[in-house]
Amino acid sequence: MNDTRIPVTLQNREFILIGTAHVSRESIEEVSRIIREDRPDMVCVELDPGRYKSISEKENWEKLDVAKVFKEGKGFLLIANLVLSGFQRRLGTELGVKPGEEMKIAVETAQELGIPYALCDREIQITLRRAWARCSLWSKCKLLASLLSGAFSSEKLSAAEIENLKKRNELEGMMSELAGYLPEVKETLIDERDRYLAAKIWAGGAGITSGREPGATGKQVAVVGAGHLLGIKAHLEKIAAGETGEDVSDLDVIPAPKVFSKAAGWIIPVLILTLIVLGFFRAGPGVSLEMLLRWVILNGSLAALGTFIALGHPLSILVSFFGAPIATINPFIAVGFLSGLTEVTLRKPRVSDTETISEDIISLKGIYRNRITRALLVFFLSSLGGAIGNFISIPSLASLLVK
Repeated sequence: MNDTRIPVTLQNREFILIGTAHVSRESIEEVSRIIREDRPDMVCVELDPGRYKSISEKENWEKLDVAKVFKEGKGFLLIANLVLSGFQRRLGTELGVKPGEEMKIAVETAQELGIPYALCDREIQITLRRAWARCSLWSKCKLLASLLSGAFSSEKLSAAEIENLKKRNELEGMMSELAGYLPEVKETLIDERDRYLAAKIWAGGAGITSGREPGATGKQVAVVGAGHLLGIKAHLEKIAAGETGEDVSDLDVIPAPKVFSKAAGWIIPVLILTLIVLGFFRAGPGVSLEMLLRWVILNGSLAALGTFIALGHPLSILVSFFGAPIATINPFIAVGFLSGLTEVTLRKPRVSDTETISEDIISLKGIYRNRITRALLVFFLSSLGGAIGNFISIPSLASLLVK
């Protein structure tokens, strides 16, 4: 059996699952050929309406309101989205293939042949928000680190290596590695979407046997990433056997923050203030004042350093310094929100920034040149600097109590 093509017959319905690599020229040719040869009654693709629009039309960033993104607390989500997009775009540029081109070809071929098609994937923003909500603080740091290292890695993959990613043994190794490194992300990006895609594929072609002769089989082609093949097949079999239902509305819900996650934002400020108060009662106001100044300098300086490294506006650097201690005491306000909002206010994104963001995200030079991505860099690095400053300041303040 071809690793990239799995036929499945269930309840008098024939499913042909095609596994692709999203920057593979061979996948593009294979998808078009199979649809033309098999002439299915329905074509399903691993896309949501938003992603289909972005690959079928020129990506439209004109309506992006970065200030609104910061105000809604979605800075990290936008960074993750852009870095993922940039990583795929860089791979595609090296290989001469646009990311997701095989999905676009599947839809275009279906349209050409007059075959109904369905966009079966979950909205990317819901997927990212569910993954982010389920990650611990440590997992979030690991996720961002892996995304950034992948985006700026100088390592290049050949066309042959891309094709190898579709082989089952290669995929199983990658899935095991991801499950060990970031289990929450693997469950959200892969396992949940296996179930979601299977349910939508099943529902997408549910009526294609209507009006046919008794015993006729409706044929359905589903074009999905190779990493989803076996999971989708297993879920389709469970649906056919009545073991699971077709309702996947629970996978569209963003999990509420856990009690610990809500409390975590208060732990560090309470700990710092407790140390300063203890310093006042145990060693006098002089030591307490020294602790306060030491904390403000460590916290503010590292947040300001992050903004400086991002080449933020001088006023953004000042806001980072003075805003970091305020943001620590009030977890409802993040220093990245303050510095990022200052940056986009003082250096408003230009029309050219929205037009070139897709290309700029794939290089460090482009990120610094583009005012949108630089504002996101200010947001990220000032937040990182402030967090490091807080962690460093706790043992530093505690040391003053034992003098």
